[in-house]
Amino acid sequence: MKIKTKLTLGVGLLFILIILLSLVGARYINALKNDTENILVANYNTLEYCRNMLLALEDSSANAAKKFEINLQNQEKNNTEIGEKEVTTELRNRFNDYKIGKSENHVLTTIRTQIFQLMNMNMQAIQRKSEVAKATADKAVLWIAITGTLCFLIAFTLLVNLPSNIANPIQELTESIEQIASENYAERVHFESHSEFGQLAKSFNIMAEKLEEYNNSSLAKLMMEKKRIETLINNMHDPVIGLDENLKVIFANEEAMKIVGVPKAEIVGRYSQDLSVKNDLVRTLIQDLMSPGNGVGTKTKPIKIYSDNKEGYFDKETIHISITPTGEQTKKLIGHVIILRNITEYKELDFAKTNFIATVSHEFKTPISSIKMSLQLLENEKVGKLNDEQKNLLYSINDDVTRLLKITGELLDMTQVESGNIHLTILPTDSRDILDFALKATKTQAEQKYIKFSIDCPQSISKVQADQEKTTWVLTNLLSNGIRYSYDNATINIKISEADTFVNISVKDTGQGIAPQHKDKIFDRYYRVPGTKKEGTGLGLAISKEFIEAQGGQIMVESEFGAGSTFTLMLQKAT
Repeated sequence: MKIKTKLTLGVGLLFILIILLSLVGARYINALKNDTENILVANYNTLEYCRNMLLALEDSSANAAKKFEINLQNQEKNNTEIGEKEVTTELRNRFNDYKIGKSENHVLTTIRTQIFQLMNMNMQAIQRKSEVAKATADKAVLWIAITGTLCFLIAFTLLVNLPSNIANPIQELTESIEQIASENYAERVHFESHSEFGQLAKSFNIMAEKLEEYNNSSLAKLMMEKKRIETLINNMHDPVIGLDENLKVIFANEEAMKIVGVPKAEIVGRYSQDLSVKNDLVRTLIQDLMSPGNGVGTKTKPIKIYSDNKEGYFDKETIHISITPTGEQTKKLIGHVIILRNITEYKELDFAKTNFIATVSHEFKTPISSIKMSLQLLENEKVGKLNDEQKNLLYSINDDVTRLLKITGELLDMTQVESGNIHLTILPTDSRDILDFALKATKTQAEQKYIKFSIDCPQSISKVQADQEKTTWVLTNLLSNGIRYSYDNATINIKISEADTFVNISVKDTGQGIAPQHKDKIFDRYYRVPGTKKEGTGLGLAISKEFIEAQGGQIMVESEFGAGSTFTLMLQKAT
């Protein structure tokens, strides 16, 4: 039986019993009311009329007969008992005789006797009707008690059984749901099939069966791994943002939410292009992905981000996720992961190091310049002649001082680069003028090793957009390195050419070349190829790269170990 039917029958039965009890009570109360009213209306009134008539007989006033007549007329209208009408008629006859004066004493006695007879008849009727009313009351109590007891038994039965019929299945179902929540998917419930709980049990068992099947499938394991990865990403201290192949945000951890300043609900599932319209940081993060090639091979500068009421520096790394679909051989791009590593602490240390180096280099440069000036005075014969041994010492000291000046100059240039205080004067410049200045600066160095320059330059070449002084310094540094690492009597090939929007200046030496494992590191600061016997700070190429890139150009190297190296400056054409 359905729960709704049970509740309807139970409540309906109680409703019927309440109506039945009310009807029984009302019926017997009405019967008692009728019995009592019958006594009051029929018998009590007759006794009252008789009493008044007796009082009128005893009254000797002129109104006595009239009073008697009124009460007698009322009695004639209230004949309710058997024989009462005959006695009343006889009383009327005797009263009429009394009024005309027949046998006065005898008539009065007869009248009194008949009045007492009426009173006796009504007294007996009152007693009899009282017995009837009592019997009616007893019967009412009995039936009301029977009906009330029946109602109590049925209500008690419903009170005991109905809540348990509803609550017990709910409790059992709750326990089963808790078992399912505890990953006990083998749990089942069994209720009678004809009730709503039976239908619910059937649906629950189907759900549990599907959950058990799902739990035993590989999909459940994948979902668990997905949850594990999401938890791992959220617990990372570095901001992480994941994008699909269409640049839609598919996940972002809490650290990323903090620095972006957008709630998770407003960023996950939305296209980053739409977010970048209102958020500058998002635009900065995806700008390399929006460009052709998705920023592959480009190195980004640290990003300054203001979050948590302080400035921080973050190094961005973009990982491109590609897979090879089953049955295919070509890789397919399926998304990108942007990782921001907090390098604020290292950046602060780097600032402190840069300031220290700048201060020390500046302090060194003044006394070194004074030493060099003193050496020049000593070399002047007007001061005094020097013997050969003294000249050799001065030459050695002068060489060391020159090298120290170069080192301090490079250190000062590096501090300018690191602090961002590079002052560039970018103007349209002839690349041949840059080359001429560089050749003049390295002429003496090349003559010392009998090295020649082979120049390949077209008659007409586009001007470049560059800072002539800084670019000349870079090209001079490349030529100096070529001379330093080339063998005596070698030739250094210099070529100027145009390609698209760039003018390329290549310097090819005939030295030993660069080993493959060191090729990607030679532009790093303070890096020197292990085993090299040439002296230097390892800053020249790093400074050169910073100078060229600050002008919108590029510097590249091609090298074959044992066959020399080719350094190429790519300078933007002047518009």
